[in-house]
Amino acid sequence: MSRKVGQPTARRVRGIVRQLERAYGLRQWRRGLNGLDGLIATILSQNTSGANSSRAFARLKRTFPTWQECLRAPVARVEAAIRCGGLAHLKARRIQALLRHVEQERGRLSLAFLGRWPVEQAREWLMRLDGVGPKTAACVLLFNFGRPAMPVDTHVHRVSRRVGLIDDRVTAEAAHAILQAACPDDCVYAFHVLLIAHGRQTCRARNPLCNSCVLARQCRWWRQRKRAS
Repeated sequence: MSRKVGQPTARRVRGIVRQLERAYGLRQWRRGLNGLDGLIATILSQNTSGANSSRAFARLKRTFPTWQECLRAPVARVEAAIRCGGLAHLKARRIQALLRHVEQERGRLSLAFLGRWPVEQAREWLMRLDGVGPKTAACVLLFNFGRPAMPVDTHVHRVSRRVGLIDDRVTAEAAHAILQAACPDDCVYAFHVLLIAHGRQTCRARNPLCNSCVLARQCRWWRQRKRAS
């Protein structure tokens, strides 16, 4: 049975981060790709594996040394370059559409301006692009700009529900705003990557390792399982 929970607090979020840091080590942000490269790489990562999307991005960059060349190329060439990443027909069109939008609105193919905007304004701008939802926008802002934007992937969503940070009925999309509001800016990166590590290694979708979980004592889901057993 699902239970409704209250709004998560910054104190609780910090506590979870500290516990997971003891288990998995400190996590500090490292500069990644520039904003436009990061956005296109993130679009290529949608609905495919990390290995496939990395190969697709590398092939795209080899085929088109500049994004200007990618924008001017026939869409079939873009599609061929990224075919190994899956959904090439759709993603090629989205990539060219976003490049066209950036060039027409900003005058050049760069997203550097987003680093100077408030996070919410930058998020809203990104989400106006076709194929960019709250997770993609947050990933670009967090990983490529170092901004405190909270992406909620399947691991973050699952762990947050199980430990009672969000209600069972809260969707991953809705969880972005709830967790963003609760997480202090200086914890956003660590919270995101540590919950992913915890979700992959311990709080797995199937056969979670509850007996070795550092969050077990405060886990609503684990308490419910114990009572039902």
